[in-house]
Amino acid sequence: MTESATKVIQTLGKCYTKKGDMDLGSPEDTILGVLMSARTTDKQVLRVFPAFRKKFHTWTSLAKADVADIAASINTIGLYKSKAKAIKGLAQKVLKDFGGKVPRTMGELTSLPGVGRKTASCVLSYSFHVPAIAVDTHVFRIVRRLGWSKGKTPEKVEQDLKRLVPERLWGEINRTMVQFGRDICIGGTPRCWKCPVAKWCAFTPKTSAPKTA
Repeated sequence: MTESATKVIQTLGKCYTKKGDMDLGSPEDTILGVLMSARTTDKQVLRVFPAFRKKFHTWTSLAKADVADIAASINTIGLYKSKAKAIKGLAQKVLKDFGGKVPRTMGELTSLPGVGRKTASCVLSYSFHVPAIAVDTHVFRIVRRLGWSKGKTPEKVEQDLKRLVPERLWGEINRTMVQFGRDICIGGTPRCWKCPVAKWCAFTPKTSAPKTA
């Protein structure tokens, strides 16, 4: 199965070439963007992010800000109140424990408020080019459809992927599958008739193109 998994990732990589929406350049922007993207769309985050960062452009400004002010700057995204609290706590911990620098290990990253394995994996992969697999809702759905994992949690799916997919391709999984999951392998009924990796997929029955009137 490793061979077919490699072919799937490589094929998706040729189909989807742009960087991930939350690959925002710096480790600081990336960790904040991915944290904010939980339970909301990347598009919603990207709408508020420039103004948010203009107002709170340093860890110090975030650490000193009132949670209510942070919340007001991101109040169009889901769970903005709890995210604002996490962002302030994250900024304080980065300053206190890591000298104002985003840490580079999974253990250190997940010690930060609001940062789980998905967020940490995105930062490791996008910002530090450390092999990591970020299992979001798209990756979780697609991997199970492909038949690569029967895991019922993101953590179990991540473990299965690490055993199956060569490490050199780990960073490509989230980047390509998020775009693929929005375009073809969507929630509900997938668009199998236009899928570039259908021949390697265990999902049945494959769906056909809707009939036109």
